[in-house]
Amino acid sequence: MKDRDDYKHDIIDDDLYEEIDEEELYDLVQDEKRKAWERDREEREQRKTKRPFPKWIFWVIALMMITNIVAVLPNTFSIPAVDFLMTSAELSTNDEVSNYKKSVVVVEAGQSQGTGFAINEDGTILTNHHVIEGEKRISVAFPDEGLFQAEVVEQYPEVDLAVLKAEGDGFPHLDLAEETTFEEDDHVYFIGNPLRFTGIANQGNIIGYKNLSDWNQPVLMLDAPIYRGNSGSPVINDKGKVIAVVFATLYEDSEGRVGLAVPIDYYYEQKNFRNK
Repeated sequence: MKDRDDYKHDIIDDDLYEEIDEEELYDLVQDEKRKAWERDREEREQRKTKRPFPKWIFWVIALMMITNIVAVLPNTFSIPAVDFLMTSAELSTNDEVSNYKKSVVVVEAGQSQGTGFAINEDGTILTNHHVIEGEKRISVAFPDEGLFQAEVVEQYPEVDLAVLKAEGDGFPHLDLAEETTFEEDDHVYFIGNPLRFTGIANQGNIIGYKNLSDWNQPVLMLDAPIYRGNSGSPVINDKGKVIAVVFATLYEDSEGRVGLAVPIDYYYEQKNFRNK
């Protein structure tokens, strides 16, 4: 694991929760699309002697997802919508990613909608504090199990985390890493509900730690397409463990637009402190 001091940057004053305008979002999506085409070309060259992936499966999944969300397309951005669907459809052919998605929920709290994920089978859910802040009526929707009422059982505003408890048991859940360990440029998955869509899987890489002016501890900085609605998304490493929780975006001088995530270590620290 890299030492946190190796990743110190100049602090930038920025609105961490700002909306991204349509022109900027278009540019971001085009950039991600270019990267995807480059990755795809490289993979095709490497697989010349292997059996090609059955494209019809990919297109069937994409068509199903497009059909399910056609009613909300007029209310959102069409270009990123298609890009998200295609990326998520491709990742959903990965059995592991498809299994991860079962544990990720839509969190409805008043007029706020975000993401959360179950961390054990009894319905304990981790999300961002700003998603549920000040709200009393909260519900969570699992992809397969459906809608459940939930209550806030722990709040850790210092690290923008909150713990919910859904009514029920036997829920699918994700495993938390024992600590946040990584190497620079490590690959990660994240799953959330961006731009009015639900259960969208995406991927990115870890840049390192970032110090913020209003945080006492550094947070993780990600090179990943993160948008409004991804708050509370689990950041999952290639071992299938959650190492962080997405909470914001930021424009950083040297890296451009980046995602920010709360290291899972901070959840353990807050939990242990409350239990003393």
